[in-house]
Amino acid sequence: MPDTIGLVVCGGQSSRMGTDKSLLLYYDKPQRYHLYDMLQPFCEKVLISCNAEQTKSMEAGYAVLPDHPSYNNIGPLAALLSAFKEFPQKNILLIGCDYPFLTSVQLRQFSEYCNGTKPVSFYNEQSAVYEPLLAWYPYEAFDPLKKMQEAGEYSLQHFLISVRAVKFYPGSKRSIQSVDTQEDFVRVSTQLFHQRLTFF
Repeated sequence: MPDTIGLVVCGGQSSRMGTDKSLLLYYDKPQRYHLYDMLQPFCEKVLISCNAEQTKSMEAGYAVLPDHPSYNNIGPLAALLSAFKEFPQKNILLIGCDYPFLTSVQLRQFSEYCNGTKPVSFYNEQSAVYEPLLAWYPYEAFDPLKKMQEAGEYSLQHFLISVRAVKFYPGSKRSIQSVDTQEDFVRVSTQLFHQRLTFF
């Protein structure tokens, strides 16, 4: 994806999960580092978006981008605006830590759509919603996003709808399966473990 910055969004403490989702272990390293490595072949640069507290637990060798102070308490929009502010004229690929079934194969297919002036997002056809944390935002989106934030509107879902973002229908529906509770984590971790055993 030309001129694109990859941003792994940690998300902080999840009230439903009860712990930092970015530190959950689905593979051989915490999810935030697993995604960081996955994005490397697709992006000019990759960073982990986090709050000030999370920077203290970050392992050496991973670039981080803390939320800009002017964008406090506005959810994932803070990560996106902070990235646009830090990297003018760059596109931003936003990836959340909630999707353990996301693979490089799906990202490669998705990347083929990321070449215009409209945002591109994974689309959940069953629920008829965009996945804002599995989305590519061209730098042209910065001004309307900033105006939206200044107006007190912080929903990336609403933004994607309003601009009629390009819908990417993943070949594997599992790639947009979100893990939000401890029960989900145990179930999905078990599935992935058995999947690896079958593969080998």
